[in-house]
Amino acid sequence: MAEHEKEIERATTTEGLPVSMSMGPAIEAAHVPRQSSLVSPRVLFISFLAIAVAMAAALIAQLLMRLISLVTHIAFYGQFATRLDEHSMPAGNHLGAWVIVVPVIGGLIVGVMARFGHKAIRGHGIPEAMEQVLLNQSRIPPRITFLKPLSAAVAIGTGGPFGAEGPIIATGGALGSLVGQIITTTAIERKTLLAAGAAAGMAATFGSPVSAVLLAIELLLFEYRARSLIPVALASVTAAGVRVFFDGVHPVFAMPDLVRPAGWALAIYIALGGVVGVISVGVTRAVYWVEDLFEHLPLHWMWWPAVGAVAVGVIGYFAPLTLGVGYSNISRLISFGAPGNETFTIKFIAILCLLKFVSWAVALGSGTSGGTLAPLFTIGGGAGALLGAGAARLFPGGGVDIRVAALVGMAAMFAGASRAMLASAVFAFETTLQPLGLLPLLGGCTAAFLASALLMRNTIMTEKIARRGVRVPAEYEADFLDGVLVADVCSKGSVSLRAHDTLAAVRQWISSGGGGASHQGFPVLNEAGHLQGVLTRRDLLNPQAPVDRKIGQMISRRPTVIYEDSTLREAADHMVRHDVGRLPVISRKEPWKVIGMVTRSDVLGAHRTRIKDLEPARARPWTMRKSRSVEKREVAAGRETRPASGAAKQEDAKREDAKTDER
Repeated sequence: MAEHEKEIERATTTEGLPVSMSMGPAIEAAHVPRQSSLVSPRVLFISFLAIAVAMAAALIAQLLMRLISLVTHIAFYGQFATRLDEHSMPAGNHLGAWVIVVPVIGGLIVGVMARFGHKAIRGHGIPEAMEQVLLNQSRIPPRITFLKPLSAAVAIGTGGPFGAEGPIIATGGALGSLVGQIITTTAIERKTLLAAGAAAGMAATFGSPVSAVLLAIELLLFEYRARSLIPVALASVTAAGVRVFFDGVHPVFAMPDLVRPAGWALAIYIALGGVVGVISVGVTRAVYWVEDLFEHLPLHWMWWPAVGAVAVGVIGYFAPLTLGVGYSNISRLISFGAPGNETFTIKFIAILCLLKFVSWAVALGSGTSGGTLAPLFTIGGGAGALLGAGAARLFPGGGVDIRVAALVGMAAMFAGASRAMLASAVFAFETTLQPLGLLPLLGGCTAAFLASALLMRNTIMTEKIARRGVRVPAEYEADFLDGVLVADVCSKGSVSLRAHDTLAAVRQWISSGGGGASHQGFPVLNEAGHLQGVLTRRDLLNPQAPVDRKIGQMISRRPTVIYEDSTLREAADHMVRHDVGRLPVISRKEPWKVIGMVTRSDVLGAHRTRIKDLEPARARPWTMRKSRSVEKREVAAGRETRPASGAAKQEDAKREDAKTDER
């Protein structure tokens, strides 16, 4: 019997198996992962849908802007007109104290629409879209596609201190989601269509296709992959092209030509961006503090927009420029000192931005419908202009331009509040077409991002859904498992069983504690040495299994294998897809030969290297450091001092795992 046990133990090593030059039928039928490619032909279809969604979103953007203008003319001038110019803004009204009533009426209408239409039309849209992406497989209720722009037109047209871009972005996202629900798509494809519609909405509003793509990546997609980047980029370009057809190629926020900033000026702009980033934290907290106050009102939330509109109307009576979208205010801020802009003095800017902030914070906290980009740009531009004026007075030789300071403040405010750093910097460039502003924009937005990340856990976009228990990804990094090959972590020379062995003999070998008998899974090979399947320790020790049964007869499913040059991400996905905990590893050149096993523990253990890379290296005392001459002598003697290779690191990690298992 001892001789029989030795025979089984010898048979459990792949080295003792006969090698056949033909692949067995079992391997041909095995579950083998397909080689992944960068994109699939399906991306062409999704791109086509994204372009169609973008064209529709761009037309909706044009329609919404005219609808807002129509409501404005009716509410403030008693006219039925849709012209879009400075003379049709709420600030030029002659209603006197009656102007306080107009926003209240708009708030009542929005509250009724939210109560009996859909509650999701409240707010500025992007957090709600993020929540649908994270929790509901990007399924936005179809009613939002119609109710969101209508409610926004009423809220903004009656004087709400919001931008039209937020509702347009939300409507474009809802349209993309609707198309993804009508046509059979996956959750990932539906998310891509949602992001494409949202990016198209932003590009159609501002003519900023690049920043629209970046905004979609930073706030909606939560990934940077070709499968989503291509459709979103094509959608943004399409929407921007439609806008050019209707509105021309002129910049949304025109400003005088800039000069290249000098060294000290650039440093001041970066510091200014950091200060605005701190202000953005206060702005975000103030908005949610107001929202918390409304939560304690003894009124149904349907009435909140009307209550908040009282503050909008009162402030609008004393400062008419706070009413409506206020895009012209942004242009005047970044054109400080230009001819015809004499009314925008430093004192006037300070009062305007303070009142705009109060009006917007109260209105947004009340839960009405409107966007956040334009108010943030106005507040940030004003803060930047004030800080720039102060810096110019303190450092008269620093070369600070108040216009550039306002531009940096505008972008830095949004970068700090939303942490969409790249989108903010590129947006300010695309909407002004001032390339010399890119350098201070990038520095200022980066400083604002840093200040916001240090002082605030969530952003103005994520705080609302974070309070509901939703965790929003804040960083995007390459999948660590995609960079590790199965061959680097699998157990080589796996213990295998022969199909013709009886269960009784195998159990006796397991009970004897032979080499490899403690493993949890065993590949089963037929007489030709081909993989027939995998049996677990539980299968072999099942008391209901007949002891005289052949091992090969106990296999009930096709083998599931992985190639040695596959990545651990492919291996992990393959395990989940087929509900197995271990995979035999084979070679593409010799697929009949099992060269090892990879398990769930191997996948988890691979993260040990990633965790170690995050730990700071301990600096050696200077007395222990080798001089260059010593290092040269050791290299010459064959004792190289180079850092260990990736394979060496994997071996070290395996030795650590083995020590842990022994303990």
